[in-house]
Amino acid sequence: MIGRLRGTLVGRQPPWIVVEVGGVGYELEVPMSTFFDLPEPGREVVLCTHYAVKDDTVVLYGFLREAERGLFRALQKVSGVGAKTSLAVLSGISVEDFGRLVQSGDIAALTRVPGIGKKTAERMVVELRDRIDGLGGGATGTGPVVPADPSAEAATALQTLGYKPAEVARLVREAMAPGDSAEDIIRKALKAALR
Repeated sequence: MIGRLRGTLVGRQPPWIVVEVGGVGYELEVPMSTFFDLPEPGREVVLCTHYAVKDDTVVLYGFLREAERGLFRALQKVSGVGAKTSLAVLSGISVEDFGRLVQSGDIAALTRVPGIGKKTAERMVVELRDRIDGLGGGATGTGPVVPADPSAEAATALQTLGYKPAEVARLVREAMAPGDSAEDIIRKALKAALR
């Protein structure tokens, strides 16, 4: 089991990053909340990780905050929720906001996350309401890097999160402003999608 990595960030293409540790490059899938706060490539990064083995695949997930890893794991204990939906939740809602939505039973807000229907949102509220309090945590990281083609990078990330291509095109078009990085576009698009 790999629980933590400390190494040099050598690549980032949402939602994937590569961290080199002792000459080995680990490819990790990360939520946008972690991606936004990563340091520039070439700098050191420390990640909490979740190692998952399913049928014929092995995936390593990375999180800058222990609270995010805790929520990722808690979400997957809910019937019908997998890694993709868990990453979509973390990419669109902070751990604290998710806790408030679950505590208040706000099904409508939860269903705005891609991959979450009404029944899944109801199960989340019922199954996580008593467990959500122990997921607090702090933040680390530095500012984002401006990529060569921010709109294409943002579109790829949004499609990976489960948004349909037509919806991605609309969200990126409406969110994009001159000089925006991919992270800026993704952040604004996710906020617009969750309204």
